[in-house]
Amino acid sequence: MGGALGVVAMSAVVPGSGFWWAGRRVLGLVTMAMALAIFVGAVLYLPHDLRGALDFAFDPARLEVSSVVLGVVLVLWTLVLALTFLMVRPVRVHRWVTGVGGVVVAALILAVAVPAAVASRYATVQAGFVKHVFENNQSATAPEHVETADPWAGRDRVNVLLLGGDGGPYREGVRTDSMILVSVDTHTGRAVSFSLPRNMMNVPFPENSPLRQVFPNGFTGAGDPAAWMLNAVYREVPILYPHILGASTNEGADAIKQAFEGATGLPVDYYVLINFQGFQQMVNAIGGVTVNINEPVAVNGDTDAGIPPTRYLQPGPDQHLDGFDALWFSRGRYGADDYQRMDRQRCMIQAIAERANPLNLLRNYQAVAKAGQELVRTDIPRALLPAFVDLGLKVKEHRLKSVVFRLDDSFNPGDPDFAYVHETVAKALAPHRRHAHRPPAEQDSLDACAYHPAA
Repeated sequence: MGGALGVVAMSAVVPGSGFWWAGRRVLGLVTMAMALAIFVGAVLYLPHDLRGALDFAFDPARLEVSSVVLGVVLVLWTLVLALTFLMVRPVRVHRWVTGVGGVVVAALILAVAVPAAVASRYATVQAGFVKHVFENNQSATAPEHVETADPWAGRDRVNVLLLGGDGGPYREGVRTDSMILVSVDTHTGRAVSFSLPRNMMNVPFPENSPLRQVFPNGFTGAGDPAAWMLNAVYREVPILYPHILGASTNEGADAIKQAFEGATGLPVDYYVLINFQGFQQMVNAIGGVTVNINEPVAVNGDTDAGIPPTRYLQPGPDQHLDGFDALWFSRGRYGADDYQRMDRQRCMIQAIAERANPLNLLRNYQAVAKAGQELVRTDIPRALLPAFVDLGLKVKEHRLKSVVFRLDDSFNPGDPDFAYVHETVAKALAPHRRHAHRPPAEQDSLDACAYHPAA
């Protein structure tokens, strides 16, 4: 039996060699030729470097083909091992010896089959995720004629608007209560984020935008002032002027991209919308996040309605939060102002980025992908995903700089000075500013997220 199991093990490495050893020379040669052809095909088909792997991971067609082929190869490989064992097993031995041999062969098959089945499943899940999020996402404001060979069209910066959408059954439509524009140097990965308050009024649109014609004095009108804040652009513009910017699968996102361009003076290339309804699932899928809490953060509660919180997240360094608590850390507003919440949201983005390493993602990949389908909307085209992943790796090598426009002597969201906003943005992006005077609104996100409890 030991010799028979050795032949089966040899056949596992070189499929068909067991047939040859058992005297089935033609069957052995055919099987070995097929195995060699599959091996050579895999070497040629599968990626050989990081960039190739990224291209592969975001190509649904290749992922689906790989999943099917892997499944077929696994079935054939299992059949070869089972037949080899039947051919070479000793006949004149006790049944229990044959049984033990069968168990060993089954264990060998499972040792390879389980990882292969998981890989096949992951490929299918990844293909579904990419199709759901990054395909059929037509935009009226995204850059046109972008090529993978030159994803940034020769430009030095790419600007992506990160939106936190607070939609749900208790609320009509989606309000973008978190809005952060991230401007990334395409050469170095150095990034600066710009946070605008949700209650900013009279936000202008670019001069060449059709929205400038219907809102010549900025986003404003009669009725409830809350309907004309910056966080209402996403919901209100498609209702008031449907299709004004052109064909799009998310007209609200196109409108708020234009609003940010008018407010900051930066062209907004793409957006990523994170819906808080799926946020909790995502954090749980990566095993929670760790943040510093400098002052109590309310869980539940409504200041306007006089409803007190059910509890508080207590201050402390390196607090590990599950999805539910991470959600309230990000959105809790009872007893706090919008600017405190904006700071916490930026810290949460940083915490998720730190936690979302390859090991954590692989451990819970199916849950991550499922949450991502419910969580994310974007107009980033699938073809640019490898380039964005490359750029993201560069971004993580540098300290993120943040500019937060908050109520002070220089800035009032109720009557904003957009010339000041444009000037501050330009200064924050100016090169060689290491010893230059920093704008009042600028801060280091790592410092803002460090542990420094309130007295």
